Amino acid sequence: MSSELADGEKIGVLLLAFGGPDSLDAVEPFMEKLMKGRKPTPEIIARAKEKYRQIGGKSPLPEVTKRQARALEVKLNDACASSWSFKTYVGMRYWHPFIEEAIQQMVSDGITKAFAISMSPHSSKISTGAYIEEIERVIADKKYNIEIEMLSGMHKNPLFIEAVAEKINSALERFPADKRKHVCLIFSAHSLPMSYIESGDPYVGEIKETLDELLKKIDSMPWYLAYQSKGNIPGKWLGPMVDEVLRKAVQDGFTGVLLVPIGFASDHVETLWDLDILHKKQAEDLGLICERSDALNDSPKFIEALASMVCSNFLALLER
Repeated sequence: MSSELADGEKIGVLLLAFGGPDSLDAVEPFMEKLMKGRKPTPEIIARAKEKYRQIGGKSPLPEVTKRQARALEVKLNDACASSWSFKTYVGMRYWHPFIEEAIQQMVSDGITKAFAISMSPHSSKISTGAYIEEIERVIADKKYNIEIEMLSGMHKNPLFIEAVAEKINSALERFPADKRKHVCLIFSAHSLPMSYIESGDPYVGEIKETLDELLKKIDSMPWYLAYQSKGNIPGKWLGPMVDEVLRKAVQDGFTGVLLVPIGFASDHVETLWDLDILHKKQAEDLGLICERSDALNDSPKFIEALASMVCSNFLALLER
């Protein structure tokens, strides 16, 4: 990105997320987007609608991301701005507001330079990679006069680590004090096809970097890493899965588990249904006391982490 910034120029900040249906009626078109235009079977649609019905009739992700963007804009203009100001935008890969819509709005607002942040903490081909491809496609197709720089490193940002640690410590308080010594942590992230990892995807490496830093911030206690929400692409996927680790926890003598959605910054169907409903029931059927640490969502420490990413890169831009 060019370092030539006019005094008073407004800098865009684009928060990128997967997206989610904002009503039950939106489930089918959302899934068609997800499946690259292929029509899902009635059975798949019915199962998906039932999941969303059980978590409130829609995905909270679009609204959570908009709250994150609003809070970040306030934080940036309070903490980082000098002769310049910041305006935040939300772009979704598979639902409104789409990435293309967000970039179009930035251009309409006169933004020529922007930073983008993937709200998936750990980089992968299907999250960060797909966002970058879409940004490049839109700019090239529309011939927009805008530079968008993708920021990285959320997974090991010290404030991000502190934000996750805060949620873990708060959740541990839900267990009776005399039971905590028999509780283990299960860190959970979205499973991916092993073929991605074998081709050099940084996803697993970044998760391990997060864990290395996080374990320095919380009291020493037993933990496992598990994966969840495996898709339908044939072949081997990252494991072990959460249900396997729950059984392992019982075998190892634990009576309680705290599920920590380390791979997710915001609540959506993977936290509210997969963890809170499916895996919680599996844990309780095994006789385990089960809790989940809250997602970061728009918690102040997480917004501070996002602001630090933007501010440090903005200052570096000025020094180029």
